[in-house]
Amino acid sequence: MLTRRMSRSSGQRLFPEDKLPPAPGKEPDAGKKRERPKSLRRQQKVKLEMAYESLDRDGEVDGNDTTSKKSKWEPPNWNLQLENIREMRKSEDAPVDHMGAEHCYDQNAPPEVMRYQVLLSLMLSSQTKDQITAAAMGRLRERGLTLDSILQMDDTTLGQLIYPVGFWRSKVRYIKQTSKILKQQYGGDIPATVEELVALPGVGPKMAHLAMAIAWGKVSGIAVDTHVHRITNRLKWTKKETKYPEETRAALEDWLPRQLWKEINWLLVGFGQQTCLPVNPRCGDCLNQGLCPAAQSP
Repeated sequence: MLTRRMSRSSGQRLFPEDKLPPAPGKEPDAGKKRERPKSLRRQQKVKLEMAYESLDRDGEVDGNDTTSKKSKWEPPNWNLQLENIREMRKSEDAPVDHMGAEHCYDQNAPPEVMRYQVLLSLMLSSQTKDQITAAAMGRLRERGLTLDSILQMDDTTLGQLIYPVGFWRSKVRYIKQTSKILKQQYGGDIPATVEELVALPGVGPKMAHLAMAIAWGKVSGIAVDTHVHRITNRLKWTKKETKYPEETRAALEDWLPRQLWKEINWLLVGFGQQTCLPVNPRCGDCLNQGLCPAAQSP
């Protein structure tokens, strides 16, 4: 997740301190959930790869304007809603502010190791709370987290170290597969384009855009997770309701000024963690209560 400090930088990487991990707990229910068929995952991966073929080789969106595409439509009152969210987020005390992906890697490691740790933290963060991701990264770093150390580690040990992140069994497999690809095809570094990142096992669009921003210091698109997807639909920041994060990303990039693309993930993720909750949102504590269509709904 992105921080305001990062959003104001000029393509610089952030390497803040991480947190020490708690002891491993009991096996989560997430490991028992049924996963989507492999054929469906392959089909979705192909569609994602095709969606990013229009990006240039540096991972930047085409065009030199301040927006990727100027649209006639924009949501009413969005500037005021955004300023209200900035005001509510100014204390920077949400989990993402201290345990997000940009707080989980070694700032003293070589650049390629830092970038690899960024990617791993993003892969672990899928459907997992920041606190659990940060703890898992801490345990991995205690073992000396590098691409080679992961490749040399057996699956059982890796699983014990990342447990209890969501779908940890699948992530063990994805991490090993992705690490082999990075070793064989990228000289131990991570790709520098969204198209190549989303082609890696276990790496989705949100992770790719965050990796580009955090590891490479480049704006490639808006990183849309469940918080951003939920909140922008509640605020009606999409012309019509969207069902999937990728739909939301495309809808937002159609009108949101490009200079806000970095900041918006950090703002909305923290806002979603503290105020605009998935269930029982704290509308009474929200400065946008009178401006939010969802708050006005019966």
